[in-house]
Amino acid sequence: MMNALWVSKTGLEAQDLALTTVSNNLANVSTTGFKKDRPVFEDLIYQIQRQPGANSSADSRLPSGLQLGTGVRTAGTQKIFTEGSLEITDNPLDLAINGRGFFQILMPDGTIGYTRDGTFHINNEGVVVNANGYPLEPEIAIPDQTSELNISQDGIVQAVMFGDPAPQELGQIDIVDFINPAGLQSAGGNIFMETAASGAPQAGVPSEDGFGAMIQGALENSNVEVVEELVKMITVQRSYEMNSKVVSAADQMLQFLTQNV
Repeated sequence: MMNALWVSKTGLEAQDLALTTVSNNLANVSTTGFKKDRPVFEDLIYQIQRQPGANSSADSRLPSGLQLGTGVRTAGTQKIFTEGSLEITDNPLDLAINGRGFFQILMPDGTIGYTRDGTFHINNEGVVVNANGYPLEPEIAIPDQTSELNISQDGIVQAVMFGDPAPQELGQIDIVDFINPAGLQSAGGNIFMETAASGAPQAGVPSEDGFGAMIQGALENSNVEVVEELVKMITVQRSYEMNSKVVSAADQMLQFLTQNV
């Protein structure tokens, strides 16, 4: 009975973490470029009281043995990098990657962050920055007299100036990809950071060599499916209730023993 209490305790902790993951996914259902999380669980060590395959007599072996589990634990959370739907905004500084790839953002400490959020703005110096004011890498500067901004599917940025119909090329937006995007570290602010698990970034040109095309005037929505998350939430709630009932049952059995023995 005491073992049952501890096993069900691990189950309650696991379902609590699962609910936290679901709630974070639902909270970010409208976050541009957000990628949903999935908790990964594994069973704990087993107490082997009778080894499977051990001799039960001189001529026979145990078919299954006696193994008692000790519960569950969280092995990790996994980012699911499926693509979200594209929303047309007609804002010339809104960019979406239709396929593989990440934008590069220069962080305040000099490191490079990676994002699928293409909500860009122009700061007071004409530099293209994200919502937190961090510049796009490589840096793109928009001249003051720009009347029209065009960004091609391969990331070439061109500006048409007032009084000059000929477009002026301002630079090239490169994107990168990782062999294991799920290994990236979430840093908040729609930014991911490189880790040993993700591998080194592989730079490329949009719409070439398997990289996604650059779509101007569009944003990638979150890949969270509300109905799917609500179903998960119901499942988690029922699992939590069942583990709670195990705690109650074990407690009642212990109460019976203490009162009647």
